[in-house]
Amino acid sequence: MSRLLYRLGRAAALRPWRFIVVWLVLIGAMAGIAGVAGGTLHDNYTLSGTGSQEARDLLEDRFPALSGADARVVVHAKSGTVDQAALGTASAELRKLPHVSAVDPPQPSKDGATALMTVRYSVPVTDLAPKPTLELLRDATGNLDKAGYQVEFGGQVPENVTAPGGVAEAVGIVAALVILLLAFGSVVAAGLPLAVALAGLGVGVSGITLLALFTNVATTSPTLASMVGLGVGIDYALFILTRHREGLAGGLDVPESVGRAIATAGMSVIFAGFTVLLALCGLVLSRIPSFMTMGFATGLVVAATVLSAVTLLPAVLGLSGRRVLRRRDRAAGATISAESPRVRRWAEHVGRHPWPWLVAALLLMLALAAPMLGMRTWPSDASSEPTSNTVRQSYDLVADAYGPGANGTFLVAADLEKVDASALPGLGQKLSRVDGVVAVAPAQLSPDRTAAVIIVTPKYGPQDKAVTGLVDRIRADVLPPGTEITGLTATYVDLSRVLSERLWPVIGVVVATSFIMLMIVFRSVLAPLKAAAMNLLSIGAAYGVLTAVFQWGWGAELLGLPHSVPVSSFILLLMFAVLFGVSMDYEVFLLSRVREEWLRSGDAHGSVSTGLAATGRVITSAALIMVAVFLGFAMDPGVIIKQMGVGLAAAVALDATIVRLVLVPATMALLGRANWWLPKPLARVLPNIDLHGATPAGDAEREHQPA
Repeated sequence: MSRLLYRLGRAAALRPWRFIVVWLVLIGAMAGIAGVAGGTLHDNYTLSGTGSQEARDLLEDRFPALSGADARVVVHAKSGTVDQAALGTASAELRKLPHVSAVDPPQPSKDGATALMTVRYSVPVTDLAPKPTLELLRDATGNLDKAGYQVEFGGQVPENVTAPGGVAEAVGIVAALVILLLAFGSVVAAGLPLAVALAGLGVGVSGITLLALFTNVATTSPTLASMVGLGVGIDYALFILTRHREGLAGGLDVPESVGRAIATAGMSVIFAGFTVLLALCGLVLSRIPSFMTMGFATGLVVAATVLSAVTLLPAVLGLSGRRVLRRRDRAAGATISAESPRVRRWAEHVGRHPWPWLVAALLLMLALAAPMLGMRTWPSDASSEPTSNTVRQSYDLVADAYGPGANGTFLVAADLEKVDASALPGLGQKLSRVDGVVAVAPAQLSPDRTAAVIIVTPKYGPQDKAVTGLVDRIRADVLPPGTEITGLTATYVDLSRVLSERLWPVIGVVVATSFIMLMIVFRSVLAPLKAAAMNLLSIGAAYGVLTAVFQWGWGAELLGLPHSVPVSSFILLLMFAVLFGVSMDYEVFLLSRVREEWLRSGDAHGSVSTGLAATGRVITSAALIMVAVFLGFAMDPGVIIKQMGVGLAAAVALDATIVRLVLVPATMALLGRANWWLPKPLARVLPNIDLHGATPAGDAEREHQPA
């Protein structure tokens, strides 16, 4: 494999325009096909086997008016009451809008100062263009606005309007460019990783649009994939570029240096990318369609960035010649040292005093992870939006006028083929007597009179901790067989439980497969075991930081949130899969250099300090870039993306500092030669995968294998 990559890299450096033209054609073709024939993104959070999903399926089948999207128009008079004639005019205009099947009669508040109209569509929200649809709603209610009323919009359609993108990506790109300029001192060297990463990102994002032709792809998938793809894409190109610069400094000509860089660092990039893909594939175990496609979509982008790193990058490196070096470094006899003396001295110091540093680092990581014990996960809703947003203002107006529970009413669905219709009034009375229920509407029959729905207004808002107990009490104590509860809040209860239950299988499979892959590549049992444990420690600390920032509110306002919010239920699964794969990148690059030195020298302690010194600068630069990219996405208006950005940035920062600079040298110093212990039966059957571009380990490995 290394020889094949060497030939590929050398060929690309010798004939750069062939490879560049192929990539330009690929980017153009993918973008063109995606633009013409690409699919539409759809959110599909089907929760098979849950009560809320059963009730939703029944309502969609028997109540056509409830099968589509909805929007809420909230009208508020700053003084006096809302004029009913004006509401009637607006209601008539709303009925004329495309795909509108019905407009519920205006529901006035007790004081008459607020009125609520629900607009029902005949198609799901994913079949609508939310932003134009919201603009149509504004136009239809223009008479109310002209009359001086405050008009705000909530419900599915307005809440699915996304803010213009590009700001988060731009912040990350600018920050990455600055870091690369400081690291390399060359505009060419700084620009190449960005250009190559963006090329892979372009192909991958177009691939997501094409993937939407065949399956439902979540609307947040492109943003999540761009976040991860941009970060790892720049890092992959950076690792290869650094190895190439070392080769040039060692006296190699450009094609030879490129070939060797692709054979060594490029091999590590392929393996690191494959590890990320394995982690993302763990989302399949969630069995939630949108999560599965988020994994596939992000995997497409990661695969595209790996491909660009090992095929496009060597071509542009060949075209750039020695311009990737600083001017002073291009002169004959100039030397470039990739090694960091400070990191070497630090690693040697930690290696001489491993126990104090190990205990101190573990205590710090555990302290950061401690808030996770009180983490409350819950999907975000309109109350998490900034107060300037119309959906947040709509939420607040409804809560003030009708009570907080009006923002998350329950729908009790009854299958009248299983429940006697005469029992419905009694069921309504039982529901009204439940502690926490403030209102119960009369049962509504479906057009074919085979089903009924009862609307229940709880005392609590959708994010209130008490709603979970209320839903559980209704299910356990009130609902007879043939009935179930659904609606926004009941779905949130089921979703949070499903995600919590399915987190553990994902963790087990991802950790196990990553351990096996690392064991095969590094031919060791303890090294991959240590890597998996440290990654889990980093993820735990990141979860703790998320809890403190968002749930405790330590910095929520700085991130544009109006108040503290629960950690999104979607975060745990997504963040684990993404972060475990990304963290393994650094582990692969570090351990590959440490193992390379171990096989060369047989010095268990010296190989650790040499490996850290050789990779310290590049891993630090890569981590800074990734942190900058992720923090850029923390500016995204979406709460899920915002939390992902903060969590991933925290984890990468901790991984590149506490883990790589303290825990790794401390534990490897304590383990010594046992770091590379592999039982002889496994050594005979495991394949040799060379990440170093050298001949297979063979005799060197047997010579240094601990007894």
